[in-house]
Amino acid sequence: MRGGVVVTGASSGIGRETARTLAAHRFDVFGTVRRSADADALRAEGITPVLMDVTDGASIAAGRQAVRMALGERPLVGLVNNAGVPAAGPLEFLPLDQLRHVLEVNVIGVVAVTQAFLPDLRRSRGRIVNLSSISGRIAMPFAGPYSASKFALEAISDSLRRELLAAGVRVIVIEPGSVRTPIWDKIQERDLDRYRDTPYAPLLPLVRNQALAGVKHGLPPQAVADAVLEALTVKRPKARMVVVRRKLRFRILRLLPDAVLDRLTQRALWRR
Repeated sequence: MRGGVVVTGASSGIGRETARTLAAHRFDVFGTVRRSADADALRAEGITPVLMDVTDGASIAAGRQAVRMALGERPLVGLVNNAGVPAAGPLEFLPLDQLRHVLEVNVIGVVAVTQAFLPDLRRSRGRIVNLSSISGRIAMPFAGPYSASKFALEAISDSLRRELLAAGVRVIVIEPGSVRTPIWDKIQERDLDRYRDTPYAPLLPLVRNQALAGVKHGLPPQAVADAVLEALTVKRPKARMVVVRRKLRFRILRLLPDAVLDRLTQRALWRR
């Protein structure tokens, strides 16, 4: 075995595929889940399930203890912060509890889990891989809550990477584009009635349908899992790894002046 790796949010999607891929490459993988039913499925695939809620300090502490006991003298060499939740809606009318929840899971939860496992990673000079998104670099209309959490994760990853330089612990950010995962089912099922009496009502179904149409051509979760494997195994991993079908298009969007991107957005939405 190459050592232990903790993958949060391993019950489905990117987390599940990442856990499988790492286990196939001889890592001792611990996949965190919130439900016992999901634990049984992981165990059947040679992955050690760990019950953990990233928003609960006691749950995180218990999870860390379970991992340490299972590893014994073997090192923990990696932490993959994948657990996250989607959120969307016009910021003008967004319930603040919804914004707090996505920040609690996608940002505070990552920091809490990282703090718990960092002593073990310091000893092994291991690696931390944070699953961000291209939405953490470009914020589009109605994706403000999710983008805010990923922008914050980018900043936290930068600070953490530089704070840990002397410790030899590397911090790598993975930035996927559209990926075909069950997270999109949650977006499809999301009730838009909350915003039916707002100026945004005509636009929201359009934006949702565009996102769902785009994901049909999205990457499989395996593409992201392969990037995580690379981040954990190559000698000199990149600080950021973009996982999209058309990297040139993403780079162009990143370079466009804000005013130009604003005009393109207005043309795509409001002029319809």
